[in-house]
Amino acid sequence: MSTTHTVVTLIAAAMVGFSAVSVFLRAQWVVQPMADYGVPMTWLPWLGTAKAAGVAGLLAGLFVPVLGTVAAIALVLYFAGAVVTVVRARWYAHIPFPLLYAAPVAGALVVGLAA
Repeated sequence: MSTTHTVVTLIAAAMVGFSAVSVFLRAQWVVQPMADYGVPMTWLPWLGTAKAAGVAGLLAGLFVPVLGTVAAIALVLYFAGAVVTVVRARWYAHIPFPLLYAAPVAGALVVGLAA
């Protein structure tokens, strides 16, 4: 494991963790767009839990690399689904938001696989 991998993974975990907490706290700037996209509010606990589990997996991956790889792949798929949801709702200007969270996760995945 390299220092680069550790730093990128910690940044990814912090960003996704912030996103998970925002969902759990039902921050207005998160909940309102999700409602606009047609995401049922009953899904919020599950979506927050998926992000939190991804964070746990990323952090565990610093010690057990296969866990980090699986968590990173799952989070990349999660945020790809978020992009699809935004596109289906035709809120094209909002596409960068899930990509902003997916980028460091993808970076952690790539750096982790290269190490």
